[in-house]
Amino acid sequence: MRRKHTRNRVADLWRRDFPRRGDLWKHIVKLYPMDCKLPLGCGLKDYGYITFEKGVFNMANKATGLARIIKAAGYSYKGLTAAWQNEAAFRQESVAAVVAIILAIWLDVGAIARILLIGSVLLVMIIELLNSAIEAVVDRVGTDYHELSGRAKDMGSAAVSLTIVLALLVWGSVLWQHFS
Repeated sequence: MRRKHTRNRVADLWRRDFPRRGDLWKHIVKLYPMDCKLPLGCGLKDYGYITFEKGVFNMANKATGLARIIKAAGYSYKGLTAAWQNEAAFRQESVAAVVAIILAIWLDVGAIARILLIGSVLLVMIIELLNSAIEAVVDRVGTDYHELSGRAKDMGSAAVSLTIVLALLVWGSVLWQHFS
């Protein structure tokens, strides 16, 4: 006897593949419609539903207090090392930032000017990290060309370019005032 296709066919396949999960199906919290491109490889053409179980796809950080801060610092370190290893632009901007920060500390300018010099350079690095994150997410979604993917990458690049122009203007105006 042929089995009837239900709207929750993915859940049926999951039950078949993982029969020992006990009361798993009592803990399903959401049912998201998808565009029939399922990562499970079940070959469904008419029904694209995937289920999320409580706890399996829950990425919420349960730590609180000092433990949460320590974990966040670890994640930040992982992000910085990933950017250093995978992004040539971040490495170049990091070297330029170290040189610029040393120069800003060495210059005989006021505290506000020094903060502007260092802050503008750090802002370039922050925007570069955000741009790299956007590019990583777009590349993760798919390598095929899509207009929105290209637009997102172009906007991230434009943000970095505008921030570099801002940093050059800040440095130019502070140096102009210092040496004139």
